[in-house]
Amino acid sequence: MDAPSSKTILIVEDEKDVVDLLALNLRKAGGFVISTASDGVAGLDKARREKPDFIILDLMLPKMPGLEVCKILKSDPASRQIPILMLTAKAEEIDRIVGLEFGADDYVTKPFSPREVILRIRAIMRRGEATPEDERLTAGPITIDPARHEVSVGGKRVNLTSIEFKLLRTLMQRRGRVQERDRLLNDVWGYESIIDTRTVDTHVRRLREKLGKAGDVIETVRGFGYRLREN
Repeated sequence: MDAPSSKTILIVEDEKDVVDLLALNLRKAGGFVISTASDGVAGLDKARREKPDFIILDLMLPKMPGLEVCKILKSDPASRQIPILMLTAKAEEIDRIVGLEFGADDYVTKPFSPREVILRIRAIMRRGEATPEDERLTAGPITIDPARHEVSVGGKRVNLTSIEFKLLRTLMQRRGRVQERDRLLNDVWGYESIIDTRTVDTHVRRLREKLGKAGDVIETVRGFGYRLREN
C-alpha cells in the first residue's frame, strides 16, 4: 500500500523505453506512484479522471499532440493547477516557447538525464507547496491577493498560470530592485543553477501580454534582468 504522502505522476509517452526509464528512476527516488498513458487522448482522459499530482507529457503523441493536451488541461479550472513537464525530441526554441505559453511549467529535451527530470519535478512541486504570504500587493491598476491566488487589473480578474503568478508576486515584492534572470530562475522556478534564462524572458513576455497596458510596469533592464517600476 502506498504511503499517504506519495505523489501520483502521470506519464503520457508513447515510447515504452522512455516510460520504463522514467518509471524505474521515479520508483527508485521514492515517494511517487506511477500512472501511464501511451497516447494523447488516453492521457487527457486519465488526467481528468485521476487528477494526478504531476504530469510528464511528451510533445509528439499519437491521436492528440502533447501541446493540445496541455492547452486543454491548462484552460480547464478543474485541472489548471496540475503541474506539467513537457518532453520534446525537438531542439527548436519555438516548441519550448509554445509549450510554456500554453501553460506548461517546464520542459526537458530528449535525450535527458533521469536525475535531472526528478530534480525538475521536485523543484516544481516545491513551488506549488510554498505557502503564499497573505499581504495584498498593488502596483498601479494591478492587485495581487495571495490568499486567494488572484490577480486583477483595474478590478478585472486576470487568469495567470502558477509560474506567472509567482513571477509577478516576486517582482512586486521587490519593487524598484533589479532582479537578474538567474536569480529569478532560482527564486521563482526553484533551480539552483542557470538552465536557460530564456525561460524567464518567455514568461515575462507572456505575463505582460496578459496584464495588457498595465504590463508596462515591468521594465527590462538590458543585460541584467527585470524590475517593477516604483511609480
